[in-house]
Amino acid sequence: MMTAADARNAARQWVTDEAAELPGYRGALHHGSIVSLPDSAPLQPTSDVDIVVVIDGSEPGAKVGKFVYRNVLLDVSFLPWDQCQTPEVVLGTSHLAGSFISPDIVSDPTGDLAQIQAVVSSGFAKREWVIRRCEHAMGKIRANLESIDDAHPFHDQLMAWLFGAGVTTHVLLVAGLRNPTVRKRYVAVRELLEDYGQTSFYEPLLDLLGCAHMTPARVEYHLTTLAAAFDASAEVVRTPLPFSSDITDIARAIAIDGSQELIDQGDHREAMFWIAATSLRCQAILHHDAPPDVRARHEHGHRELLDDLGIASASDVYRRRDEVEAFLPRLWDMTESIIVNNPGLDAH
Repeated sequence: MMTAADARNAARQWVTDEAAELPGYRGALHHGSIVSLPDSAPLQPTSDVDIVVVIDGSEPGAKVGKFVYRNVLLDVSFLPWDQCQTPEVVLGTSHLAGSFISPDIVSDPTGDLAQIQAVVSSGFAKREWVIRRCEHAMGKIRANLESIDDAHPFHDQLMAWLFGAGVTTHVLLVAGLRNPTVRKRYVAVRELLEDYGQTSFYEPLLDLLGCAHMTPARVEYHLTTLAAAFDASAEVVRTPLPFSSDITDIARAIAIDGSQELIDQGDHREAMFWIAATSLRCQAILHHDAPPDVRARHEHGHRELLDDLGIASASDVYRRRDEVEAFLPRLWDMTESIIVNNPGLDAH
């Protein structure tokens, strides 16, 4: 089986062969779970390897997305230098600081990233920066909820609500110095709350998502209908949406097989976040690129998923938005409790 070391070597080779030739190239970092994975650890077939390519400027380039290189599924995105040019900027960014805690930088031709990494690594667990990152994640929740607008397509409104609800897990994970993972965020936050003796707070997080009541059989049904929509979307996708590379044959192992893996291990409710996100992405692709008969074929299954999440009409999106907003004070109270009781934090 492919190991984390194999994956890192492949990523480094791609950066050397391809990314280093890009205009404005300044370096590259690992991102996500690969950062803390030991070299000898197996790379699961349902995992990809995230690479952040740092480029000059303030605007991110179009995301490269997912592709296979030397038998490794890479997921490449761009990070403008303006968003990481000082340790303070990085330390205060909830989704970025974790990429700088390891000295294993993929590529750093100028040495600038290593200098930032050294400061970020030493300050990562300081209370003031943990609080700052939690506030940053709270800001992402509010930004998602505030972006809900009747002028936008229904699937875009739903996506804003879904990620607003889903980032609640990231606020807590950041407080606990845990990786704010994407697909497995609910598994990760459940384990965090168990470690802090706060298991009663977990069901409310699932309630915000609308899946606390779901059975394994029902989640399995939704994944089956999603798989058909996924394959149809992968066949017709043409419009360059930000997530287009996530709905392709090579990415199927992440979205479909990865969700099945969660169901099989008893984490069916935890699988619903990514099932819902992928379903909405498929609907966006079908909306843009599929003929009417293909769109109609997959509309019923998507509507059933929304019904089970408690969203039967457009007005429900605003009701569910308000529920997330009303929950935020409770979320911050729990965040502060985790920070206070986190033995890994440096108070100085």
